[in-house]
Amino acid sequence: MRGILIFLVVFGLLVFVHEFGHFIVAKKSGILVREFSIGMGPKLFQIRRNPTTYTIRWLPLGGYVRLAGSDDESKLDPGMTVILQLNDQNEVVRIDASESDMPIEGIPVQVTKADLVDSLIIEGYENGDENDPVTYHVNHDATIIEKNGTELIIAPRDTQFNQANVWQKLATNFAGPFMNILLGFVVFLIWTFTVPGPATTTIGSTEANSPARSAKIEPGDKIVAINGQKIDNFDQVSAKINQSNGKELRFKLEKNGSSRTVAVKPKVHKIQGQKIYQIGIVAKSDENAGVKLKRGWDTAVSTTGLIFNAVGNLFRHFSLNKLSGPVGIYSQTSQVSQMGFTYVLAFLGMISINLGIVNLIPIPGLDGGKLLLNLIELVRGKPISEEHEAIVELIGFGLLLVLIIAVTGNDIYRYFIK
Repeated sequence: MRGILIFLVVFGLLVFVHEFGHFIVAKKSGILVREFSIGMGPKLFQIRRNPTTYTIRWLPLGGYVRLAGSDDESKLDPGMTVILQLNDQNEVVRIDASESDMPIEGIPVQVTKADLVDSLIIEGYENGDENDPVTYHVNHDATIIEKNGTELIIAPRDTQFNQANVWQKLATNFAGPFMNILLGFVVFLIWTFTVPGPATTTIGSTEANSPARSAKIEPGDKIVAINGQKIDNFDQVSAKINQSNGKELRFKLEKNGSSRTVAVKPKVHKIQGQKIYQIGIVAKSDENAGVKLKRGWDTAVSTTGLIFNAVGNLFRHFSLNKLSGPVGIYSQTSQVSQMGFTYVLAFLGMISINLGIVNLIPIPGLDGGKLLLNLIELVRGKPISEEHEAIVELIGFGLLLVLIIAVTGNDIYRYFIK
């Protein structure tokens, strides 16, 4: 259960930060964000804060922001029956196109023609009276309730993504991956304060529910010997613990001029097939904040470089075993969660930077593919046609879906069957 909860927190944070990047830059660019969703699939919860609807969905497999003009799900087709609500100026302010059986206040209209983008009109027959068609003018900020019950603001032309200039489009598409990379750097700057520098043999802290805590080892205790052998540095402590094979060790400790001996049985953790023994202690360090921050920054930079190299190597020597989807991330998160908070932070920092970099790959369906189209628009001085862009996106999403299915199947085999 703990592993599941930590996975949901880690994955949810990665998705939230990524989508928040797109969201905040789009709003600053004057682009209407119709929906901000965490999760995919059926809607679990929604709340409307003009002009955006915030939703949480059942499947923790990602998230999205719906920018005005990015889809036509709110399109009203001829023959549809909708319920209209008008304001004092006889403008439509609410369009209910849901399939709800609940009684709804308003005017039932069978649509013959609708334009919620340019002319903002709905034409149709009231109460099924086909002898007297009526035209309704739609308020610029009207609300529409879609078939699935999602409540959104309509998307007039002037609020749409494609009406933004190319720099605003570039910034909006780049913001998601950038926020993931930024989160990774911030996490490593926090992580560095949970990791001791040049370790002394004095205990800085012990982890909850650990063998060390059970043996009454306390912060400030100095490890003098293990199984009768003198200890000079913390590397020797780590080696003794990891070489124990889980057998009980006797620690001689000193504190405030007095000494005592305690018995500790290391606990095994299996990380990517390797057994690692730990007792849940963190050594005390006298590093100052400046040194720690530099170490955190350097770790983030080196991690970024390693991930760039790994992505390049992936294209040179492709293998599904080099990729992980939500199932793989869940398995790795479960393993890391057993090792303590410090390791969870390091994993979060690494996976966040990785997500940001991978999303920058110029493949249709990823943010990098959208950025490539923006750069083409910048060079040409005009965007490619919507028809061609739709074809490119469709092919990209198809290939991406195949890859996701393959990676997920491989993850299930690697982590749960093999």
